[in-house]
Amino acid sequence: MIDIKEVTEYISKQSPESKIYIGGDSYRFLKNKKWWAEYTMVIVIHKDGNNGCKIFGETSQEPDYDQRRDRPSMRLMNEVYKIAELYLKLDDILLDREVQIHLDINPDKAAGSSCVVQQAVGYIRGVCNVVPMTKPRAFAASCAADRAKELKIAI
Repeated sequence: MIDIKEVTEYISKQSPESKIYIGGDSYRFLKNKKWWAEYTMVIVIHKDGNNGCKIFGETSQEPDYDQRRDRPSMRLMNEVYKIAELYLKLDDILLDREVQIHLDINPDKAAGSSCVVQQAVGYIRGVCNVVPMTKPRAFAASCAADRAKELKIAI
């Protein structure tokens, strides 16, 4: 689990020019004849907006109840809910900073994740008051969360 107190303290020590990106990624897998989803959430703090960055992340597993593998709407929306929850936990420290939310959702109709693009963007806009980035511009989801997933952060 991401230590919100640690993240808050870290952000508070950074300059106002530092940028924060929140993103997530998930995938489905079979375990003991049941479908599961692995969710990886990340917070990327880009120091001064032009220096290196620090990544905080967590990975968790939950049963996956999607009936259609090619249109994983339940899993993807669960990923969006987790990202919004993470944003809300940090809301106080993010008020005067540039913040982006990155969703691992592709608006291209050929992509399976396109089935939730309108709901996902609307949910983030409504709950977090942030217009989220989607693929291909959602690097915190597509790159940082993918890498954190590979490293198996805090399962």
